[in-house]
Formats: sequence, structure tokens, C-alpha cells
Amino acid sequence: MTETLTTAVTGISAENPDWLRLKGAATALQAVQAQDGSIPAATAHAEAARNVDSIIGSVRSLAPSFPHDAAYLDALCQDLSTWAAGGFGVPDFLSSLVAFQPQEQRRDGLQHLVVFPMYTQNGSSSRLVEAVLVEVIWPEFIAGLEAGDYSNRLFVPIRFVDFTPGYDTNSAVLFPETVAVSRTPTFTWGAIFADREAARFRRVLKAAAEITSLELPAGAAELLADQDLTEATFVMWDLIHDRTHMRGDLPFDPFMIKQRMPYFLYSLEELRCDLTAFRESVRIEKDEDADPEARRHAKLVQYAIIFDRIFRFAITGSRVRNYDGLGGQLLFAWLHQQHVLHWTDTRLTIDWDEVPDAVIALGASIDELYWRSIDRPKTAHWLAAYRLVSATVTPNPASVWAKGPDALPLAGTPRGLTDQVLDDEFPLSMFYEALEKKMRPVIESTAGITGRSAL
Repeated sequence: MTETLTTAVTGISAENPDWLRLKGAATALQAVQAQDGSIPAATAHAEAARNVDSIIGSVRSLAPSFPHDAAYLDALCQDLSTWAAGGFGVPDFLSSLVAFQPQEQRRDGLQHLVVFPMYTQNGSSSRLVEAVLVEVIWPEFIAGLEAGDYSNRLFVPIRFVDFTPGYDTNSAVLFPETVAVSRTPTFTWGAIFADREAARFRRVLKAAAEITSLELPAGAAELLADQDLTEATFVMWDLIHDRTHMRGDLPFDPFMIKQRMPYFLYSLEELRCDLTAFRESVRIEKDEDADPEARRHAKLVQYAIIFDRIFRFAITGSRVRNYDGLGGQLLFAWLHQQHVLHWTDTRLTIDWDEVPDAVIALGASIDELYWRSIDRPKTAHWLAAYRLVSATVTPNPASVWAKGPDALPLAGTPRGLTDQVLDDEFPLSMFYEALEKKMRPVIESTAGITGRSAL
């Protein structure tokens, strides 16, 4: 199967002169911005003002290609002007953020020009002026799923056309909460770069399969051969995953992103959402009345979740509170201990007929944890979650948590419990230590990757 990429509707390319001028001016501003987005050095203000004028001029020139974003682009120019006129203090782009509503027109190939002072997750932690040229990925079967049982009005899957340095990283999301604003508005959208997710997956899976002598099933081999197919598969995965965060028998808000809590709870929440996507994909695959494309991609979603989690998630990033890494370790160890994944004679094999039941069983155990935790105090929920994880993944021998409740400061504040969690509470197994060493160059090579650069 040959690789293809969907043609954009509006057709602004990464080589467009106005875009390049905007990109260059934004990049120049980043060099003089502080972490909060301000430009404290008065000596840099004159040049910064010229760069802001260049961005505004470029936006005005490009605006006719984005009539669907007219209100946003007007507000953006005003926010840029206000920031410059105010002496480049901490930026407030609330007006333009509120005006940007990409979820209202999810049309395959529709482009957006996005400029904000913002940090980029897994990229820059500073709120620098970033610019991205993106296009929506919205196949017909995804529109059908979203209009039916998997409604998610906030979800916007996109691919890169081009970007400033904050996205020349591992960041694969465009979230409104990262933008510098004076007050927090109601968030109405969240965008995920499915092309980056797909490209990383394909590169990592290809290498991991070779290293472990894994014979890929036909569907997984299709993913390796076709970037567009993989992008659509990740869109389906993300659609179901994203909506799951606020659905189910939840112990209030399970993610609690602004609360300080043991990182293994984030591991379980992210894994719960992925295993829900897996379970629902099994259901869709078996539904003879479902859209044929949805059924086809449902099978591919199952491969994507298994392989991305056990090969990329488990060994990507540092060992400091790596909750996605732990989720990957947990899934691998569970499958191994359920005797459906085998590492024998230095060869990895998977009994695919038995995988769905095993994966769904792990998801059910997390669902049971959540259901019971509605009636538990916070610390009891934390302890129960730790028991669930540590029953499958071996804790660090130096762990206080592994010694049980009697060793923990239960009489104090919950923070005292969190402080006792080691940065690497669940170290890599010997299998993963060896795999990580072989895979490290491949993982590192995926920083900044896009669907186009992967070709």
C-alpha cells in the first residue's frame, strides 16, 4: 500500500512567504521573552515592536485564506497591538482565545492559522509566542461516530503544516489552557496532532518489531505502510479516549490535574481511557450494522493501543514520575501474566485471539477501583490504587509505599503520602531495560516528527 496525504482545502503551504515572515518574527520574539511571556528588557522593545508589526501584517495578508477564523484573526491582531502598546508586559490574549472556536467547523482538510503566547506540553514550559499552521483531520466515519454514541464536541484532530520551535519537540497537543490569559475562560475545544502521534507510532513499532522479532498481524503491518490510515486510526482512538475522562463511575474528578497526588493515579486514569477505547473498538468491530470504515479502523485501534503503550509509552521520557511510562509497563506486565504475551527464546509473540478478553479484564479492574472509591476517603483510594498497580508491576525495593500502610504517615496530610512516592516508584523490568537501550535512538529521533517528515 502506498502512502498518501490528504490535500488541504485552503492550500496555504509551509513555503508561503507571508507564513514564513510570520514564523520568523514569532521565533525572533521568543528569544527575548521571559517565562511568563513578557519582554522585561526595555532595550529589546523596539525590535520586538517591529516583529509584532510583521506578525500583524502577515496575519492580515493570510486572513483571506481563513474566512472561518475571521473573528479570531481580528482579535489576535488587536491583542498583539495591545501587548506591544502596553510595554510588553505579561501577555493577555483572552479576547483572541475566546474568539478561536475550531470545534465549530470540523471539516476534513480545513486549515487554521494559530498564534498565541503559550507553553507547549512536552516542549517549552515558557509562554512564548508560538505559531502553527494546521489542518483538520475529519474522515466521514469519524463524523459518524461523533454524531452517534461517541459525541465529543470539544475534540479537534489536526495535522501539522508548519510550526515555530515550541512544536519542534515531542508536543502533540494544542490546548487552550496553555495560552497566556488574564483569567481562565470556559474551554470549548482541545486539539491533538494525530499526524505526529501516527508518525511516532509507525517509526517506533517498525524498530521494536525488528528488535523483538515480533511478527506483526496484517492490520498492524498496514499501519506501518500507510500514514493516512494510521492518522485516522489515532483520531478514532483519541475521540473515544478524550471523552472518557469525564464519563463512568468516577471518584469526583479522577484526573484532578491541579491537585498534588501520587503519579500512579494519573497512570491509571490515562490507561482507563485507553482501555475504554480498546473495549469500545472491540464492540464496534463486532457490530455488523456499524459503518464498514469504522469497523475496519476499530480493529486497527486495538493494535495501535497495544503497540503504542507497550513499545513507545513504556520507554519514552525520563523516569521521574512518568505516568504514561508506568501505564505502558502495567499493560505489558498484565498481558504477560495473563499468558497472552510471551517473551520466549528472545522472541516476542502475542496470542491475538486472547488479547481482547485480557485487555478488557484489566480495564474492568480499574473501573471497579473507581466504582468502589466513590465511597472511600482519598487516602484509602490512593492505597487501593497502589495495590492494583503493584500487584502486577514490581515496586522499587527502596519504596516505603511497598511496605504497606503501616509504614506510611497516614495520620498526616495527604501531601505526606505523596512525598513518600519515589520518582521511579516502579522501575523498568530487565526486559524493558534492555529494550530501552536498543530503542533509545529511535525514540529520540521522533522529536519534531510530522506526517510529512515521516515519509
